[in-house]
Amino acid sequence: MTHHQDLFVAIDGPAGTGKTTLTRALTERLTRDGYRAHATTQPSRAQLGEIARHGTDTYRGYELACLVAADRYHQLRTEIRPQLHAGRIVLCDRYVASSYVLQTMDDVPPAFIHTLNAVADRPDLTIILTADPAVAAARIRRRGAHSRFHTDITSSRTEAALYRDAITFLKAHGQAVLTLDTTHTSTDQLVEAITQKLTPLARLQRPEQATA
Repeated sequence: MTHHQDLFVAIDGPAGTGKTTLTRALTERLTRDGYRAHATTQPSRAQLGEIARHGTDTYRGYELACLVAADRYHQLRTEIRPQLHAGRIVLCDRYVASSYVLQTMDDVPPAFIHTLNAVADRPDLTIILTADPAVAAARIRRRGAHSRFHTDITSSRTEAALYRDAITFLKAHGQAVLTLDTTHTSTDQLVEAITQKLTPLARLQRPEQATA
């Protein structure tokens, strides 16, 4: 078995850009390459997360923003940090960037969103997937919308614009961000590009090196 430094990677971006597919494929690739990888998602699959995930028609604005943040802190304590402490690479499908975008779409001031999430653990790398809004909207139509935030080409354009703002904000606060366009790029190509980025970050070692 190989040994490596723990690594926290957030995979984010507008609906229809392929976050879930990429997270699954990247986890499989890292595992094949000898890494110990753990995939998760936000909202989480715990009770708080399920309420947030399926309650977007019931909860709105500040209440939903607080619910999502509460689930995030609970997941950090009960799942993400323990996996990192065990030496695993954690890949999280959606993280804080989603809050900056979706809660802004829900009329929550950015300053309030920032305060709620100010002490959430920083990923070692945030991957933001992008796509032409028309392509993203078409993908959503084919698979079906998951919430009231994703309805048509207008919401896809709004989300894309807000993610551009989120990228600027994250970089201004010293966070490492990798932006990848999925409009015409295959999942295999994305996985290859990300793996090349993650390998030096994880400082992969062979068993004989780790015990030397």
